[in-house]
Amino acid sequence: MKIPGDFPSDSSPRNAEDLQFLEEPTDPDRPVLDGLATPVGDDEPLRIDDEDRYGRLRLIPWWRQERLAASKVMVVGAGALGNEVVKNLGLVGVGTIVVIDFDRVEPTNLSRSLMFRREDAGRPKAEVLVERLAQLNPEVRGHAIAGDVIHDVGLGLFAEMDVILGCLDNREARLWVNRQARRAGVPWIDAGIQEMHGAIKLFTDPNAACYECGLTDADYRALNTRYSCPLLSRDDLQRGKVPTSPTIAAIIAALQAQETLKLLHGLPVAHGCVLVFNGVGNLMFQSRLPVNPHCLGHEDRLSWIPLALSHNAAVSDLFAHLRRLEGSRFDPGSDDPTSQALTLVLERELVTTIDFGTNRPPRRVMKPRDRVGLSEAIDPRDGSTGRPITLDRVREGSLEANWALAELGIPARDVVWVERSDGAGAWFLLSDDQPVLETHRAGDPRR
Repeated sequence: MKIPGDFPSDSSPRNAEDLQFLEEPTDPDRPVLDGLATPVGDDEPLRIDDEDRYGRLRLIPWWRQERLAASKVMVVGAGALGNEVVKNLGLVGVGTIVVIDFDRVEPTNLSRSLMFRREDAGRPKAEVLVERLAQLNPEVRGHAIAGDVIHDVGLGLFAEMDVILGCLDNREARLWVNRQARRAGVPWIDAGIQEMHGAIKLFTDPNAACYECGLTDADYRALNTRYSCPLLSRDDLQRGKVPTSPTIAAIIAALQAQETLKLLHGLPVAHGCVLVFNGVGNLMFQSRLPVNPHCLGHEDRLSWIPLALSHNAAVSDLFAHLRRLEGSRFDPGSDDPTSQALTLVLERELVTTIDFGTNRPPRRVMKPRDRVGLSEAIDPRDGSTGRPITLDRVREGSLEANWALAELGIPARDVVWVERSDGAGAWFLLSDDQPVLETHRAGDPRR
């Protein structure tokens, strides 16, 4: 009997012969695994180094500990799923793990998150998780970003990764991670759980379906309901609290981590598929996600020019730096400089002030639009609602060009678009005054 999907119900290997497909694939379309399997002769004894923490893992024929040690994985979300994923990746010695979460530990997390303790209440989840990771395996480099993945993580950091793992609880963050992963050309695996059910989705091939391919008109409407006129986020909307248990979190996180290990080793995975686990009947099935030919998220991988300039520089410094680039398309040359003035286009629309009308001073805000609550637009004197003044581009020579890139909501190691007045432009990668990771990438195990 087969359960729905592609997996036989008795698929667990019983001996070494069951793993032969890793060495000699019978399907001509299945990629050969570059001799990952290392057979042991009949008369050659198997020796296990008891002093090697990875000794048992090295017995797996295709296992390459050196690949894992050189790998970088981003885990977005440090809740129940994130705890389990980081634990699994830490145990096997993935070299660098970046954990991103803006939330803080609460007592309710303790029943589902094995890495948190009662004394951690009130502390940033990402920082606590990275501390416990260091205790679990000191050989793993952990980096915590106690911030929002949408606003506090630059595209350049996404591009440093080998795999991105989504352990999230809302569509908005998933949508952003999906778009950033595609622009950076990095595979990502999404996971979600509820009660006794869970699923992982593999967005690991640019030609297969992405997360946004599956969004419906109703999903987009739900995303838009977070905002109210005049396009400020509603303070009364809370992120959904999903009923979950530590058991389903452990199961789904294990699947997510296992697919990650396959990607890092170059093993075949089910690109553009969802793997669903039904804990009530203990059923698992796999389904291919349909590609939406009109998907807004199918953006090509970006190409950019690295700059020796951080997000703490002023916009005017950015423009001056680009003018000095040898062979830059932004050198006006003999053209009229005014006709070729430069413009920085903001990806995250900025609310600069709230205008309360005549005879009332505006309220300075300087936040990305979706970080401004409706309460900030209320005038305490009479309860009236002010009008947000937004900024989506900064022109050369303007007063705003004196502002720092960071003031405009641009995070470290982000990629920015600068264009001339005729529309010609390019992407530029900002540097980081305090780099999270080494700028050199030690090989790419996906290739």
